[in-house]
Amino acid sequence: MIIYATILLGFLVFIHEGGHYLAARAFGVRVTEFMLGLPGPSIGFTRGGTRFGVTAVPLGGYAKVCGMEAGEMSPHLEAVLAALYRRGTANMEDIARDCGISDDEAYDALEELVEWGSIKGPTKKDQYNTYRAVATAPTKKQLKAAAAGEPAPASYALGQARPVDDAHALYQGEYRQQYRALPFWKRSVILVAGVFVNLLFAMLLFVLMYSVIGFEAQSPNTGVFYHAALTPLQSLQAGFAYIGQVIALVASLFNPATAADTVSNTTSIIGIAVMSKDAVDMGLMGILSFTAMISVSLGIMNLLPIPPLDGGRFVVEVFQKVSRRVVSTRALNYLSAAGMLLFLGFFLIMANQDIQRFVFGNW
Repeated sequence: MIIYATILLGFLVFIHEGGHYLAARAFGVRVTEFMLGLPGPSIGFTRGGTRFGVTAVPLGGYAKVCGMEAGEMSPHLEAVLAALYRRGTANMEDIARDCGISDDEAYDALEELVEWGSIKGPTKKDQYNTYRAVATAPTKKQLKAAAAGEPAPASYALGQARPVDDAHALYQGEYRQQYRALPFWKRSVILVAGVFVNLLFAMLLFVLMYSVIGFEAQSPNTGVFYHAALTPLQSLQAGFAYIGQVIALVASLFNPATAADTVSNTTSIIGIAVMSKDAVDMGLMGILSFTAMISVSLGIMNLLPIPPLDGGRFVVEVFQKVSRRVVSTRALNYLSAAGMLLFLGFFLIMANQDIQRFVFGNW
């Protein structure tokens, strides 16, 4: 049961994060990591500025979209970025001295640039907090331009000093690759892209089950069983109908009259593990049907307006757009902590229900 549930949820979370990755890259936003598994030690390769790989705990996945940190930007980013690139390698005190700012201001700016993927942060082997300019190589477009007679761009290794003729152009080039540089609608697309992929995947499974594979039906007149298949449009209609049912179920959580009953009829990861084993025992149609159901549930639940879920981040974006105020890092952390406590409460309640139901048979 544990293996089946791990594979199922891991795969669905992975494609969810793949939606965020694809949307971010489509809008030119840098994604420094796209991993199968929880954050931690990993193996993989780097391509196009993104490290792809597998972590030590291959459950789910994550995409590290740059520039999603909350709060106001440091006012010293441009100067700090240029100073580090001119040095190639430097510690916080070096940068503070070069820019005429305090150590704390230099640290905040350096850490923000690390989140942007513009520089590399300290490693465990560094005796001091050492920051490095990222390695760069000419793009295919630049190489073609060089072959046509234009000046060939230089390549730089990690931590190599390089000339900075225009600090503002360097900074703007980095800023344009950040999530926070996008207009509201593009940021919104990135946030809901994971949900879209989960729902799209579920719809494809509905078409596969009911239109391609087909199902056994019984004639109401003769009672004879026969193999039937729906048209793709009918399969999509069935999928949308199921999505509507899940939305109604989730919405009932916010109705005091139905919330308790809804929670009592939902399940935790324990119930999912039990049901995943039952689905596998039912064969291919059981696996496909259960996977579609969980994919829809995962997508819809992520739309809840509670940080740190995608829906919660979207609400923050809407608030910032309407109020023209930036939500501080502290405020977002408080909201996320409250959301995690709420989910922990729901989990404990549903886990107790599942233990009573599946272990003791008392539900």
